Amino acid sequence: MAAAKTQETQTLAGSMHDPVTIAVLAKALAHPARLGIVKMLHERQACIGCDIVDRIGLAQSTTSEHLRILKTAGIITGEVEGPRVCYALNPSALEPLRQLLSEIAAPAAKAK
Repeated sequence: MAAAKTQETQTLAGSMHDPVTIAVLAKALAHPARLGIVKMLHERQACIGCDIVDRIGLAQSTTSEHLRILKTAGIITGEVEGPRVCYALNPSALEPLRQLLSEIAAPAAKAK
């Protein structure tokens, strides 16, 4: 299990077209609660963890696990501010996934 987490972290520094990097990002986003967290952080720029718990409507421990997954994938950052953690979106981390989706969508757009 620890080896898998280490591999996930290491692959994020890899090539933009690295399939493992893209898979790690896609897997991290593959849950409605995590998509909700990303959308909320995009709208607000930064949030305290307890605000996220209130907005998502899940148990604190469940929300923390979703935040951990997003943070491990590099999609969000978390900085300790006193007794709280302030989370922010790291949009550049999603660039490999955005590029892949753009490449896939481009031929479809040209065909129309």
